[in-house]
Amino acid sequence: MNEIEVRHLRYFIAVADELHFGRAALRLHIAQPPLSQQIRRLEEMLGHALFLRTSREVRLTAAGEELLERARHTLRKMEADVSAVKKIGRGEAGTLTVGFIGSGMLTALPRMLGRYRRRYPQVDLQLRELYTAGLIDTLLNGTLDVGFMRDAGAVEGLKVETLLSEPFVVVLPRKHPLAEQKTVAVKSLQHEPFVLFARSYGSGAWKKTMDVCEAHGFTPRVVQEAPQWLTIMSLVGAGLGVTIAPACVKQLSVPDTVCRTLRPQADLTQLELACRANEVRPIAREFSEMARRTFGQG
Repeated sequence: MNEIEVRHLRYFIAVADELHFGRAALRLHIAQPPLSQQIRRLEEMLGHALFLRTSREVRLTAAGEELLERARHTLRKMEADVSAVKKIGRGEAGTLTVGFIGSGMLTALPRMLGRYRRRYPQVDLQLRELYTAGLIDTLLNGTLDVGFMRDAGAVEGLKVETLLSEPFVVVLPRKHPLAEQKTVAVKSLQHEPFVLFARSYGSGAWKKTMDVCEAHGFTPRVVQEAPQWLTIMSLVGAGLGVTIAPACVKQLSVPDTVCRTLRPQADLTQLELACRANEVRPIAREFSEMARRTFGQG
């Protein structure tokens, strides 16, 4: 038996709706004889009459009534499937897992994520907060699709690009003598205890912080490690030490702390966008492009 084609179902539905071959032909923008021929062909393939035809009327047979319901369902399902495929192809649907570091939430990133959700409501956007080291691992093993990390630099197997470059600041207890100054010399911190994140959370960011101090002849004396900038700054406010941080931490406004500009200006710290080097899916491409535009890189 020859296969029934979509056009056979469309022709059949038009005739079933109109119950008139002439009107159905006009609706389909074809001549009536070819339409009648295609309906007869469909009936031959099914082995049953679909219409009772008389000189006065056209009526559906029992087989025709059953086919009408199923044909409508088939075409609706096909249209929905085609629409879904097109949305996937345009990056407008699917699942996207995005990881980010905590300091990324102190930048334009939250605004960008909100805009993305509103623009692509059919995307299942799953968010995970991790450290840079964890982001690299989960991107490489495929658990994450896109990541926002800090000072990772070049990573084999990943495409890493800078979204935002920002200066470092020093965070001091509010009553610290250096807090009276508008800018603080890096060298003046050489005898201060430091509160900092662990190297294992992000070796690139950790080394860059160390480099700021070592460029002025000293290695920071870290007396306390903490996982999050809010915790680090709260410990600074409690008097446990000082810290050097990305300028975005000023958004936190932690009690009993002040942020001051370092002098001379040190190397910048980078918020980076990363995905697998072989990532080609439209959904990841569209998300990354929105990130670039949000941070003025696209």
